[in-house]
Amino acid sequence: MYLDKKFEKLFLNVSNRAALSSYYFIGKKDKISADKAAVDAMRNELNKIDMNGEIVIGEGELDKAPMLYIGEKVGNKNGPDLDIAVDPLEGTNFVANNLSGALSVIAVSNKSDLFNAPETYMDKLSVNFSEPNVVDLDYSVKKNIFNLSEFKNKRPEDLTACILDRPRHKAIIDELIKLKVQLKLITDGDIAGALMVIDKKYSVDIFLGVGGGPEGVLAATALDAYNCNFQGRFLFNSNKDKERAKKMGIKDFDKKYQLNEIVKGDSIFCATGITSGDIVSGIEVVNDEFVSETLITHKSSGLKKIIKTKQLI
Repeated sequence: MYLDKKFEKLFLNVSNRAALSSYYFIGKKDKISADKAAVDAMRNELNKIDMNGEIVIGEGELDKAPMLYIGEKVGNKNGPDLDIAVDPLEGTNFVANNLSGALSVIAVSNKSDLFNAPETYMDKLSVNFSEPNVVDLDYSVKKNIFNLSEFKNKRPEDLTACILDRPRHKAIIDELIKLKVQLKLITDGDIAGALMVIDKKYSVDIFLGVGGGPEGVLAATALDAYNCNFQGRFLFNSNKDKERAKKMGIKDFDKKYQLNEIVKGDSIFCATGITSGDIVSGIEVVNDEFVSETLITHKSSGLKKIIKTKQLI
């Protein structure tokens, strides 16, 4: 079942309004208030939409998140049953410290078509083509780079890999340096990192490494519309994490998830810039209007573009 095209504009407005609310906290060193503003605005806009929505990826569980918690019902109950994944403020530190790359992100699917990801780490990988078996989470870094080099008819030193700059990635980064691969190291924001492969203008051939599981699902929604390849494997560091995953229906803790297992049907994805980054520009406010840029995709309609909008505040 396809999502109605009318939802494109509606969910675009949701991420726009959340981005605008967080914009007022740029550089204020208050990431908690910035996040709360985005959450409150996003929830308010979601509840205006004709739908029976349920948050499947949100700010956390009910006891940790008063709004947009996993399982929360949103919408006015006069429409289709939809699953909704949100990251109202991807990059709280970016907003608090006036750094580039903060986003407000939402993804939507029909009921049960979007993976309900636990709040844990995920080992993930994305590339800008759909051919299987070229790269794989089960391959070594060296094998992935050599396979990618052969597939793209490029030398390893002409490839660029995007990865979070974290101590946990030291071995991967050292191996990439040894292979003479160009690095694009990012400090945060691994939704945007995974999406760097969607267009040649970003000059990223592969995104890899360990980041947030919920962020992996959000990124996969957009990657699906671009016919890219994504794999993810959850990493459970405690029995508590495993128990939470069990409640979400995960039985095989070592399973490697393919893109079509994470996003099963039609989907809409919106990522609005709060502070300017590699993919979209940030919010600009002029008098009583604001200008925003949003990467929006809708798989069934073929929509996948960056939309610039101007609205009254």
